[in-house]
Amino acid sequence: MEGKNCKVYQAPFDVRLPVHSKKNEDIFTVVQPDICVICDRSKLDEAGCIGAPDLIIEILSPGNNQKELKYKYKVYEESGVKEYWIIHPEEQTLLIYSLTAGNFVPSKLFTNGDIVGSRCIEGFSMDLEDVFRDLD
Repeated sequence: MEGKNCKVYQAPFDVRLPVHSKKNEDIFTVVQPDICVICDRSKLDEAGCIGAPDLIIEILSPGNNQKELKYKYKVYEESGVKEYWIIHPEEQTLLIYSLTAGNFVPSKLFTNGDIVGSRCIEGFSMDLEDVFRDLD
């Protein structure tokens, strides 16, 4: 993200997703994405991020991710996360959900060897071959 206003954070990093009020005592949804990218620095405070990051990347671990995926998908969509990337290391796949008119629209399934770019962060791309090599 060199030369950009965006900053990358990795877990543990709290993302507080307000519904009606940005007061801490009124926020009940707090998540810790594996990786998140925040381009609006006004969302940052001493406790982490308040409001939706531009991009969230979750890396699935072995086991049952179904419940967590369903919950996070809904929360991220409702909160206005522009892109939600799900990396599945065992299958070496990536699925991107892009927010369009308030709803997530899935990408095609990307696999090892694809170079994938972000729609919401200009100039950001990843070579999945490098990603999966690093996750081994």
